[in-house]
Amino acid sequence: MSLSKNKTCWPGLIQAYKPWLPVTEKTPIITLHEGATPLIPARSISNQIGRNISVYLKYDGLNPTGSFKDRGMTMAISKAKEQGCEAVICASTGNTSASAAAYAKRAGMRAFVLIPDGYVAQGKLAQAFVYGAEVLAIKGNFDEALKIVQEISNKYPVNLVNSVNPFRLQGQKTAAFEIIENLGNAPDFLCIPMGNAGNITAYWMGFNEYLKAKKSNKLPKMMGFQASGSAPLVNNKKIENPETIATAIRIGNPVNWDNALKVKKESNGLFKDVSDKEIIEAYKLLGKEEGIFCEPASAASVAGLLKIKEEIPENSNVVCVLTGNGLKDPDCAIKNNEAIFHQGLSAELETIAKKMGF
Repeated sequence: MSLSKNKTCWPGLIQAYKPWLPVTEKTPIITLHEGATPLIPARSISNQIGRNISVYLKYDGLNPTGSFKDRGMTMAISKAKEQGCEAVICASTGNTSASAAAYAKRAGMRAFVLIPDGYVAQGKLAQAFVYGAEVLAIKGNFDEALKIVQEISNKYPVNLVNSVNPFRLQGQKTAAFEIIENLGNAPDFLCIPMGNAGNITAYWMGFNEYLKAKKSNKLPKMMGFQASGSAPLVNNKKIENPETIATAIRIGNPVNWDNALKVKKESNGLFKDVSDKEIIEAYKLLGKEEGIFCEPASAASVAGLLKIKEEIPENSNVVCVLTGNGLKDPDCAIKNNEAIFHQGLSAELETIAKKMGF
């Protein structure tokens, strides 16, 4: 069957959820067919926690550029194109730059990305380069980069596509729709990493919209997790020099600060920090026991769940959001694993068989 005749293809999230999104027939839909990512039962983690608690993993690392950012970017770039914009800009710890560049190029637009020099994982930087972004590395952190791009977008004809852009959150809320459609209802708890806090804000928006439409009959408690060295929302203070191995959430002054606190209050949720050690242990657990390779920041949601597991009532459904693919940060994988790696073996059957224990 030719692609032009295949009516069963997933059309991308704007087409799939058009009635729920601020688009019209005049909106040019810029898509890489993002969305429809799997909700995977985490049987090993569920068994480890016990008490008939069912854990699921929303693996948004299987979006086109390998992160949840694609959900928001299809909306942000589509609306920018509708407005006649010819260039977009963002500050990024990596995933936003990759997504912005891919969707901008899909739309025939220029993409400028500001990154903190030396603090972006190689996999993400490689994506921005390959997608043809114009990368500007500054001697400063993400928060400084964000301040600059906000000022540039106010003074020059370039559209800002960070999560301060409301269309980003509109796209990202669709992940909540998918979870409800997969489970048949909202989960009891949603565990999610927090950097700029746009995603927790967007999920809450999505859960509320489906509740209002009677597509679910409850709301989850929103459990947000930050790395201990970069936990402004947990400690209720800005972090001047955030530090963590989880580069995607190395943000000291989230732009969605107030929105995140509102989500916590309305959902009767919890914000907690997890150490880099706890993040890496969860990262390795996901690979070894569940067969899922996510980036370190994603593992913060699972690390957080394991930290608060005694507070989860029995028979609960819990969804942990995995925001990015493990291939985003290959250096972390190489340095943090328990693989057995035999090197320098002679190319002989007997030698290989003996090393295998036969």
